[in-house]
Amino acid sequence: MTSGSDTNGDALLRVRNLSYSYGAVEALRSVDLEVREGELVALIGSNGAGKSTCLKAIAGLLRPVRGSITLAGQEMSGRPAHRVVEAGIVLVPEGRRLFGDQTVMDNLLLGSYRRRNAPGTKDARHLAQGFLDQFPILRERQGLPAGSLSGGQQQMLAISRGLMASPRILLLDEPSLGLAPILVRQIFDMIIELRRSGLTILLVEQMARLALRVADRAYILEQGRITLQGPAAELLKHPDVARGYLGAMDSKVE
Repeated sequence: MTSGSDTNGDALLRVRNLSYSYGAVEALRSVDLEVREGELVALIGSNGAGKSTCLKAIAGLLRPVRGSITLAGQEMSGRPAHRVVEAGIVLVPEGRRLFGDQTVMDNLLLGSYRRRNAPGTKDARHLAQGFLDQFPILRERQGLPAGSLSGGQQQMLAISRGLMASPRILLLDEPSLGLAPILVRQIFDMIIELRRSGLTILLVEQMARLALRVADRAYILEQGRITLQGPAAELLKHPDVARGYLGAMDSKVE
């Protein structure tokens, strides 16, 4: 466990010296992190630490002031967001961001927009049906507006929509936000299954204990800087992490 850069092994995603400012406020300060293929890596920090900003920069939604973002050795910095998706980096944003007036099926198909086969084709519909088969409640409601779903159902749909783009790495931003404990468990069961399937995941999550228990490795972000990193199991026992991030809310979903 260290407070410096992680440079061991080949990384699928590598972020180096990433910095971003909102006007005069520096939100990210020379952030270094990497995610190896097949890993689930957690990014932990308090509100305002820069976690969502980091994911948005990786996804191409924000243009960094400086730094490098590479996917399998290819530079992503400066590419528009839709090109980043095409390369294989897919963000499931905080708050789900579904099209509430569109049906469940339509939201899934929109997730395939940057795939080789456009929405509405046989390939996209077959893939969408596969996700509906995994989640019977979504299959039952596939013709209903996404806005009519519960928070947990919307999160399942948002993650499934992200998977429709066939990501090489999935960025999950606060998937438990606003959900009841029983629904948080369901969403994390889904994340665990995705990890077991071999999908590479970078997870930002407010419930630090839960995130550290499912992650392979983790980074602690404080005021825009990485201050700690290492195996998630070791960070779970670190006194600074326990004191700063392992709150009572986590125990409600255990």
